[in-house]
Amino acid sequence: MDKIVEAVSPILFKEEGASVYAILDGGSIPDLLDKLYGAQRPEFECLYTGEIKPDLAEVAPYLVRLEPKSEFTEWVIGQGWGKHWGVFVVAPVDFLAMRHHLRRFLMVHGSDGKSFYFRYYDPRVLRTYLPSCNSGELTEFFGPVKTWVQEGEDPAALLRFDFADGKLVTHKDELKPA
Repeated sequence: MDKIVEAVSPILFKEEGASVYAILDGGSIPDLLDKLYGAQRPEFECLYTGEIKPDLAEVAPYLVRLEPKSEFTEWVIGQGWGKHWGVFVVAPVDFLAMRHHLRRFLMVHGSDGKSFYFRYYDPRVLRTYLPSCNSGELTEFFGPVKTWVQEGEDPAALLRFDFADGKLVTHKDELKPA
């Protein structure tokens, strides 16, 4: 097992009774669709709805349920850590509830009323966005999510974002293989 997988997995899967999901960015992972539809075939769903053209499907965000010690989970963590492949969510809700919640944030509106894709599943975006939110925005964004987990700016660090008492709580774990 890869050293980064040994360091990240225990942090991701420590919450009893919660599911661990990855929101993966097809635009950052060239072979993501091959992996999703491959032999391992984890539970996954595109966050976009309706019929999606193949070129958009390749770059779309995907919600994937991660299982401890699965080949797919080890591939995502081992190959993607530090490459901005996506973020992780720990939540005590089922797959459909998680997808429904996360879909709400895919589009945002500018002051001119124009719609824009919001790539919150890019760790570079999320680590900047969450600290800028007020309590109401955090309440809405977290919803059923207990913890957001992602690589730090330096991939030797893992960032965990929790929401407690109306405030964002940020934890930085230096990754040390078990």
